[in-house]
Amino acid sequence: MPKSRIRKKADYTPPPAKQAQAIRLNSGTWVAPVMLAMFVIGLAWIVVFYVTDGSLPIDSWDNWNIVVGFGFIAAGFGVSTQWK
Repeated sequence: MPKSRIRKKADYTPPPAKQAQAIRLNSGTWVAPVMLAMFVIGLAWIVVFYVTDGSLPIDSWDNWNIVVGFGFIAAGFGVSTQWK
């Protein structure tokens, strides 16, 4: 019986390396100032509320002034997700 031909497998060649692309990590120039402003406004709102025994910033909102202050701080954290 004749011997069958043995096929030689091709050597492994790794795929060509991909060219690295530059990643743009620029955020708008507005992000940091707006973020810091929101933090400061929220903190100032809460501090003014406590220092004036609830008569300022808006007397009729009563303890909702705390929620407004934390709302500004939360908005600052929301804006901070855009910072790269």
